[in-house]
Amino acid sequence: MKSEVIKLIEGRDDVTLTTYILDDSPEMTQGKARPAVLICPGGAYLCCSDREGEPIAMAFLRQGYNAFVLRYSIAYDGSKPYWETDFAHQAINPDKLHPQPMREIGLAFAYINEHKGEWQVDAKRIAICGFSAGAHNCAMYSTHWSKPVITDFVGVDKEVLRPAACILGYPLTDYIYMYEATKKDSEGAFEFFSVSNRLMLGEDWENQEKLLDMSPARLVDEDVPPTFIWSTSKDELVPVAHSTIYATSLAEAGIPFELHIFQDGGHGMALCDQSTSCRDAYDIQTNKDAKAWIDLAAAWLEKYFAIYKRK
Repeated sequence: MKSEVIKLIEGRDDVTLTTYILDDSPEMTQGKARPAVLICPGGAYLCCSDREGEPIAMAFLRQGYNAFVLRYSIAYDGSKPYWETDFAHQAINPDKLHPQPMREIGLAFAYINEHKGEWQVDAKRIAICGFSAGAHNCAMYSTHWSKPVITDFVGVDKEVLRPAACILGYPLTDYIYMYEATKKDSEGAFEFFSVSNRLMLGEDWENQEKLLDMSPARLVDEDVPPTFIWSTSKDELVPVAHSTIYATSLAEAGIPFELHIFQDGGHGMALCDQSTSCRDAYDIQTNKDAKAWIDLAAAWLEKYFAIYKRK
């Protein structure tokens, strides 16, 4: 396997693409280009979770796909461990504000396309896969990849930027719904999202036009790719309604989709087993039922990404 970390923006060390390229096999692929999955970890746009990066890439490698992990623009500046960072009082960085994170998915697509030959990547069959805020970023890219906000920024033909499929884990898809729901919450959710939104959208983040522009569930059109969504009914941070609202929008637009809502499990479970759980949160981040999502997603993805055609 070939793995390297690539800086996507000159002068910035924080926006990187990590490659996980399977070696060619004279026994199996025989020089055939493989489909790929581009992964966006979650972290509330404050950080990028390690738990939703490399372990997810390894899971898709097992299915025969090349994989990439994108660390996109986030508020974390690396000066101290992110769990010790006072994000609430951190200065806003204009270089990291929306729409920059979704534009960086476009930069990743362009870079992969440029190196598709040496990496044996089928650039027309690249799925995006995200979790939580990373899933929001992927849903945003799904609804914006063909628009000037991305095509003009990246500067390539829009077909280079087309995602072939999208996989969303416990996504946030409607900022207007989030704003209204968390305003009523007494458990601190509004304060949490306020910190993230301020560093993502600026001081005037409560502006309704900005909230709408960050709500892919309200922006679905015919260019959105087939989408797989999974979440849990007991997610208290990002309510399951974000998944069902997005699924309904896909259905109304005639976009193929598959939706799985597991009864139990909280937010941020990644692979839902010990491979992606923190030592102090094992019981919260593991669930024997919800961990089926990766196999369900792989079966769904094979409809579009079968490496070999069946006879």
